[in-house]
Amino acid sequence: MNDLHSNIIGSGDDHFIILHGFLGMGDNWKTHAKNLSEKGYCIHLVDQRNHGRSFWSNKFDYEVMVNDLLQYLNHHGINQCVVLGHSMGGKTAMAFALQYPDRVQKLIIADIAPKYYAPHHQQILAGLSTLNLDEVSSRKNAAEHLENFIPEAGTRQFLLKNLYWVSEGKLGLRANIAVLKNASEAIGAAIQSQNQYHQPTLFLYGENSNYINPKTDTEILQYFPKAEMIEIKGAGHWLHAEQPLLFFKTLIQWLA
Repeated sequence: MNDLHSNIIGSGDDHFIILHGFLGMGDNWKTHAKNLSEKGYCIHLVDQRNHGRSFWSNKFDYEVMVNDLLQYLNHHGINQCVVLGHSMGGKTAMAFALQYPDRVQKLIIADIAPKYYAPHHQQILAGLSTLNLDEVSSRKNAAEHLENFIPEAGTRQFLLKNLYWVSEGKLGLRANIAVLKNASEAIGAAIQSQNQYHQPTLFLYGENSNYINPKTDTEILQYFPKAEMIEIKGAGHWLHAEQPLLFFKTLIQWLA
């Protein structure tokens, strides 16, 4: 059985799972994890399959990622926890809470709704899939290659965190691009369930992001009747990175 890799920060019985977004990894959330652990939580920064240091697999959809999380909780003896998911991780978190509501004490979703999203990562995936790691010998070379596909410096920096040294002079990618480049439909898929999740739920969304529209995204309250929706001012889709202080303050106030 394949177990998900995680970085566990803090201790105690108040377990708090954080699920990263597409092409991310648990380490993206390290600062927030450290701050949350100081509030008494045991934080699990989980790498989802085909990401970070977790296993690679040709199977990639929310059904298998929900099962991965279930196996992870069982393996670590966690009966109940708070779950926070951003973007793709938010969809995993929603699907998990709807399927296993008694395992999720509170649910926090960052800048994603249950609805279908059309593929929109094509340029990013084109940039990463054409990165020839036999020829690229430095992060600088990789950054220059990605610049041809991805104009936003912040997005490039985020993606470059996937690079690591396999051996001296040889770079590798943490993300399984061979599988992920064909996974756009699976990632954008709508969450569908006959169930509702009736525990406290928070949807945080960026003021400058178009991923959530509280007026028209009726599926949110359909599946999560207790959902509160809070806008993070001055933030886009990467709200936790763009407005970290406001994001953390809003999160802590809601959790209290």
